[in-house]
Amino acid sequence: MKIAIDARIINTSTGRYIDRLLEYLQQIDTDNEYVVLLRADDFDRWQPTNPNFTKAVADYPPYTFREQIQFAWLLYRLQPDLVHFTGPQQPLLYFGKKTTSILDLTLVNFVNKRQEGPLKNFYKHTIKPLVFKVLVRRVIRSSDQLITITNFVRQQVVSSYKADPQKVTTTYLAGEPPSTKITPIPKLKGKKFILYVGNAFPYKNLGALIDAFAVAKLKDYQLVLAGKPDFFYGELAEYVQQRDISSVYFAGFVSDEELAWLYQNAELYVFPSLSEGFGLPGLEAMSYGLPVASSTATCLPEVYGDAAVYFDPEDINEMAKVIKTTLADKKLLAKLKTAGPKRAGQFNWKRTAEQTLKVYQQALKSE
Repeated sequence: MKIAIDARIINTSTGRYIDRLLEYLQQIDTDNEYVVLLRADDFDRWQPTNPNFTKAVADYPPYTFREQIQFAWLLYRLQPDLVHFTGPQQPLLYFGKKTTSILDLTLVNFVNKRQEGPLKNFYKHTIKPLVFKVLVRRVIRSSDQLITITNFVRQQVVSSYKADPQKVTTTYLAGEPPSTKITPIPKLKGKKFILYVGNAFPYKNLGALIDAFAVAKLKDYQLVLAGKPDFFYGELAEYVQQRDISSVYFAGFVSDEELAWLYQNAELYVFPSLSEGFGLPGLEAMSYGLPVASSTATCLPEVYGDAAVYFDPEDINEMAKVIKTTLADKKLLAKLKTAGPKRAGQFNWKRTAEQTLKVYQQALKSE
């Protein structure tokens, strides 16, 4: 069978899912023929290791007319038996067999607002979210099989979009193994700090984390926020400055080696998010033995289980209390340091690939 995999978002924040899925599919499947569809900028970055895997340029930006018309035409010319769309961004004019991954529904419920011109604001904050909601509904109804990455998202798809439960399969993701290559961040050497890693979109709830840190009054601790500088991180920096909140350190973009050092040297990882599809950063923190304090929102308790402590992300005082009491409880910290790596070890990418291959087989058998 010929299977096309849409890897156009392999170089985005959710691209690791695609990259690892391709890596392990190449290890376990020597029977099917695969065509991996890539943007032009990514074409030379990804190289197949299995002779059954080839690649093709699909340089069509998501949510554009080019995607709807030209991408559909490319797929018809390739004539795959099945297409795996790794997100809802796909041509509605393609009517062949398909499997779609729904990684999360955060963007259905949250809009990452930033102030621009009135027309841009209207398009981005009103029109685009509406189009996205309609697209997600159409995609869920038209896919032969659906893949979600937690049971929480699976339940959302089934209950909110009336998807047939028999057509929706959960394939958990996995964290990366701890790195032995580290690069210290000079400004943080010898200091105690709690850590957050990721982007600063509003649903990540970092403003509440900063407030909770201030309320907790953690003497001798810093709050370290690591993520690529952007509009939203800029807003947070202004917020900290205006309220004169001390000991908040914006690390900006960090290399893999610096990230490993942060995980190894932080006292606590805090994940205050209001919505997630999986929550990989917390799981990776656990793999380093770093204790995790997490929001109770959406899928996070499902992924972290008993290996984390939890707080209501909309209650700043509760968040502050959980952070402060956890740091003060040596027995609890020791328990979390032991439980974290065990929990992280329960997830692996090979199993993700094996489960995905079974979904492909189910989709190919469907009428």
